[in-house]
Amino acid sequence: MLGASLLVAGPGAAHDGKHDRGQQARSASGSDCTAEERAELRAAGDNFALACQPGLDLTDMGPNSTSLGKDEIASSDNMRLRHNTPKQGAFASPTAFNSDLAFKGNYAFAGNYNGFMVYDIHRPTKPKAITQVVCPGSQGDVSVWGDILVFSVDSSRSDSSCNSTAQSASVKSSWEGLRIFDISDPAQPEYVAAVETNCGSHTNTLAPSQDGKDLFVYVSSYFPSASFPDCQPPHDKISVVKVPVDDMAAASVVSTPVLFPDGGNPPGNYSRETSGCHDITAYPEKNIAAGACMGDGILLDITDRANPVVTERVQDRENFAFWHSATFNDAGTKVVFTDELGGGGGATCNPETGPTKGANGIYDIVAGDLKFQSYYKIPRTQSNTENCVAHNGSLIPVPGRDIMVQAWYQGGISVFDFTDSKNPVEIGWWDRGPVDENSLVLGGSWSAYYYNGYIYSNEIQRGFDVLEIQDSRTAPAKGRRMDVFNPQSQPSYDK
Repeated sequence: MLGASLLVAGPGAAHDGKHDRGQQARSASGSDCTAEERAELRAAGDNFALACQPGLDLTDMGPNSTSLGKDEIASSDNMRLRHNTPKQGAFASPTAFNSDLAFKGNYAFAGNYNGFMVYDIHRPTKPKAITQVVCPGSQGDVSVWGDILVFSVDSSRSDSSCNSTAQSASVKSSWEGLRIFDISDPAQPEYVAAVETNCGSHTNTLAPSQDGKDLFVYVSSYFPSASFPDCQPPHDKISVVKVPVDDMAAASVVSTPVLFPDGGNPPGNYSRETSGCHDITAYPEKNIAAGACMGDGILLDITDRANPVVTERVQDRENFAFWHSATFNDAGTKVVFTDELGGGGGATCNPETGPTKGANGIYDIVAGDLKFQSYYKIPRTQSNTENCVAHNGSLIPVPGRDIMVQAWYQGGISVFDFTDSKNPVEIGWWDRGPVDENSLVLGGSWSAYYYNGYIYSNEIQRGFDVLEIQDSRTAPAKGRRMDVFNPQSQPSYDK
């Protein structure tokens, strides 16, 4: 065991050297942030300082407000909150951000910048926290497969242990990458392996081999710098890690495929320059994946798991600032890409930003090509103290329909039908008032996913939420059951 701590109280540092790296890269690229603004923004969010978009001042907004006061709740008639478990122990600090979610049987694994929680959800409306693994190293993206949990570390650390401290990425010995845990006993996860990857691991995506003997992990990371020995530009690649299912301690990097030999989206556009990927969603049963890579959206052939190949690529230099994530429909004939304008830290759900920026882009896949169809953004104006932008979501498995639930940070949670790709329609929503009515405190739903009849949300500040939608359009999904669910490794529902 490599030193994970269970049920340890006391706040830890959620941000450290890696964010310094991103800050330096942004400064060098000519961000519109002042030095004071950078100092204020550097310690929050997915990449909060991306709020300083070139040519876009997110503070230049009208007097936008919401009728909801601090922590007040509003929703459509068909959605309600069934339970909330507040953050606790080492994760109680406002700087210990809750992040992504994964599911196995009756357990939910909830990432945090300081480690992860394990919840028993066999009674979904009364979840029980059964353990807290304290192992700092943002951003805490989690995925599970069998007895394996993969945890992303995207901050430069003194070593790979759970007792590591922040250390500049300019120091050759600094470490960041993947931590691998044995969760055969969910109440006692065991830290068994660490794999260092170039530029760390902002997110991770699982793609099991056809024979099930190996688990391949696609590691997305970005923001290289010439001053960082293990994160050199142009970093137009991802890392592929192979984890032998029967010997997870032997996990190692097996390839680093270059996805953008031409450099990807260039600097100087509204979209971010491509220097790596933010996230990849795999659909292993169809041997395809979709990548959201800063300035580019791509499709990949993953038939050869260790050597993914780009088959299609699109850009949206007018409306997409930061290609963030992707979701296939069940048929694998559409992709919903998200634009994380402002890096998750900006108040962008307002008339000034408009309906096409910080939104979803819905694409049909036609003969292998991505064909843009429409944008989707929540229709409710959020206040200037609420970070709000398209973020993580998943399909609701309704036969014959394309329906998705999605987190929008402090914009709440939205359920929308995109069966008609050109005319997506919201069919349910749920929202809290701001974390703070006077200043923008990073908060809101990081991830909102549908799993075995309920919507689970990891709320950055308020904890673990369980919601329910009761609607005739989503009711057929109630009977669908899964044994494991990683939203970035999509299963096929139509079997």
